Amino acid sequence: MQRVVERDKLLETCRQLKADYEMLTDIAGVDNFGEDPRYEVVYHLYSFQKHEYLRLKVKVPEDDMIMDSLVSVWKTADWHEREVFDMFGIRFRNHPNLKRILMWDGYPYYPLRKDFPLAGIQTELPEYAEDAGKAEAANMLGGPFFGGTGTTSSREREPRQYDTPAEQQEKLKS
Repeated sequence: MQRVVERDKLLETCRQLKADYEMLTDIAGVDNFGEDPRYEVVYHLYSFQKHEYLRLKVKVPEDDMIMDSLVSVWKTADWHEREVFDMFGIRFRNHPNLKRILMWDGYPYYPLRKDFPLAGIQTELPEYAEDAGKAEAANMLGGPFFGGTGTTSSREREPRQYDTPAEQQEKLKS
C-alpha cells in the first residue's frame, strides 16, 4: 500500500499511524532530477498485526529541503535520516544528531544526487584520513572463529552451535 503525504502533515500522520504500523523499516531519498519538486523522501512502515507494509512518499522542493524528523515517533529514523541527509542534503528538523554518517564532516557534496558525476569529484581528504589507507592485520586469537580441529564437518568446528563456553571447550577437546 502507498500514500503520498504532505510534508507539513508528515509528523502528525506518522504519530497516528504508529498505532497500526509499529516499525519503521527504512527511509530513502529519491532525486527526480528535472521534475518539480525534485526530491522525495520515502518511508517504509510495517505492521506486525496486519503483516502489511505501507509506503509513504513526501515531496521535497529543491529550494526548501527541510523535513520534520520522525525520531520522536520511531527511534530507528535516526540513522536513516542521517543517511538521507548525507547523500542528498535533505535536512531533518529536530533530529537529535544530524551529521554525516557515511561521508566525512565538511564534505561539500551529496553523492546520490543525479547531478553528481559518476566518477566523483576530486576533494581534499581531512587530516585524520591521511593514514586511512594503511591497515594492520587484525589479531584473530580468541576471536569468534577458531581454526580447524581436524574434523571434516564445519558444523562440528563451529563453536557457536553450543550453548555455553564450557560446552564449546569440551567439544574442542574431543
